[in-house]
Amino acid sequence: MKEMSLIEHLEELRVRIIRILVILVVSFSICYALSSEISEILLVPLRKAIGASGKVVFTGLLDKILAELQIAFWSCVLLASPFWFREVWLFIRPGLYEEEAKVVRPFLFVGFFLFLAGVAFGYFVIFPFTFSTLMEYGVQNVDAMLSLKDYLLLASQVLVFLGILFQLPNVMLILGFMNLVTKYSLRSWRRYIAVIFAVAAAVLTPPDPLSMMCVWIPMMILYEVGILAVAWIVHPYLERKHMGSEVV
Repeated sequence: MKEMSLIEHLEELRVRIIRILVILVVSFSICYALSSEISEILLVPLRKAIGASGKVVFTGLLDKILAELQIAFWSCVLLASPFWFREVWLFIRPGLYEEEAKVVRPFLFVGFFLFLAGVAFGYFVIFPFTFSTLMEYGVQNVDAMLSLKDYLLLASQVLVFLGILFQLPNVMLILGFMNLVTKYSLRSWRRYIAVIFAVAAAVLTPPDPLSMMCVWIPMMILYEVGILAVAWIVHPYLERKHMGSEVV
């Protein structure tokens, strides 16, 4: 572990933030050039749900431009994630011992795939199920006219949120190595976490129990995976480290 002063930490943080901003600006330019294609991809689940009984419309002259700007921003956060993940890792790395870094590094790489898994879960599971449920809910035989700008903004934000949410096991793992949580504390918080996740699931889904459970159950599974990661990886490592310090 490299010892750094407060000034050095702040300087390192400044450098990483600047690099992340540059990465996002470059990726934003690319994503904006492809914003129409990305929008078409995001519209697929909605169009399948509404079928011929609905339309996606825009009501303002600037709606399509604003929608594409928003799509470009959230898409660049997603598509550039391997690069800004790397910058985050390079900032965290000096604060870890070599053995800790070797243990944590693979899980940070796994974090990228978890991010993609969260996005895929939202696009292929949450979106079709939620949209079809909403279309069948309430009064029938009416045409749907949905705002292009509102939908694209909501869809992109939800996908990024789910990608971040799927990082939960990694966050718990890192907190475990920092001695901020243990498997015992995480288990004791389970009931409170369940309530928090239930509220989040209720906000993200239509007002029916089935839709809510489709989000709440994966969230709880991620939390349990995080507990197992802390129990099977962090605790044995800390025990070996403690025994080694006693021998010395």
